[in-house]
Amino acid sequence: MNGFMAAERALRTAAPHALLDVVRVVLIEQYGAEDVELFMADYGLTVLQPVSVLPHTLEPVSVHNSPAGRAFGAQEPYREELRDGRARLHLPVSVRGDRLGVLSVTLPGGDAARRWEPELADIADVLGHEVLVAERDTDLYLQARRKDRLTLAAEMQWQLLPGRSCSRPEYELGAQLEPAYAIFGDNFDWSGTADHLMLYVTNGMGEGIEASLLTNLAINALRNARRAGISIADQAALADQAVYAHYQGRCYLSVLMFDFDVATGRAGVVDAGSPQLLRLRAGAVERVTFDAQLPLGMFEETDYVAQDFHVEPGDRLVFVSDGVHAVASPKGEAYGDEALARAIHSTRLLPAAEVPRAILRELTGHRGKLVPDDDALIVCLDWHGRPPRGPGRM
Repeated sequence: MNGFMAAERALRTAAPHALLDVVRVVLIEQYGAEDVELFMADYGLTVLQPVSVLPHTLEPVSVHNSPAGRAFGAQEPYREELRDGRARLHLPVSVRGDRLGVLSVTLPGGDAARRWEPELADIADVLGHEVLVAERDTDLYLQARRKDRLTLAAEMQWQLLPGRSCSRPEYELGAQLEPAYAIFGDNFDWSGTADHLMLYVTNGMGEGIEASLLTNLAINALRNARRAGISIADQAALADQAVYAHYQGRCYLSVLMFDFDVATGRAGVVDAGSPQLLRLRAGAVERVTFDAQLPLGMFEETDYVAQDFHVEPGDRLVFVSDGVHAVASPKGEAYGDEALARAIHSTRLLPAAEVPRAILRELTGHRGKLVPDDDALIVCLDWHGRPPRGPGRM
């Protein structure tokens, strides 16, 4: 049995909490590894946290200026040459574009690192899939993601999310919420099939647990309607009824909803509130507006109408909540379209998964303080489109 097969079998049969232990044993036995560590990206995407059992643990490493962080950001293996002649491979641990962390493997020399890099990268991919499955049965990997304690509202919101990034040949998605450890109302959701991508960007009113409960109700109502196979306008109507039935108009939720046809780039859109969209096309940034409709749950039995929208290959769409667009500087100046356009243009060469974090860093500079007063949500969608079929292809 070769090394990859041994690692794959060990991971698939391991106890959920023991994935690192079993992969460490296989990499030592099959590849001569001298050290193996797994790091998970924290909720704020600032550090990579070691997966270990307390009190025996390593120090976190920076996402921004460390060898492991370089592998995480580029989503490519990075080989670190150590002073004693050994080499350390840092391998991205990701699942379909959702970046989870980094597997770091120390080998006896550079030749071994170069020889085994492709195979070890494949093992890191398998590890990523197994971590996601294991999270159903253990808190170990979720605990490793937090460098600070999450508020209860933030815990509820993070558990509601589909992931923070996603990659397919036709599109790439990336998203981030701030303050990562104390969010309460903003949220995003997406779901893809062979032919469609549905994307929701939400901005719930209120603070703390009440805001999180409102968002949980609305997102699950939208998912319930979506999974019943109904249109995006009817999804909004059913979620509107669910929110109104519970809150009787006292609380409501803003949402911007898209149903993209993957083959054509055409989309149906329901704009029910404050999230905004800016588009980068051919080097120019412009705000895209739609006919405003009522937020979900404001009034009883609101009817919603889907509007037409079209996205072209090469387009970048950036969705922001009012905690981004309206955030004020110490002098009271709103961030606004102009500053957002500059930020979107300055990050145009970054992959979609990196854009939200980069724009949020610029937003922190404008705000003048680290902790925002309101939730800030950014979602970035890069649209590649479906390649045309060649002659004779089915």
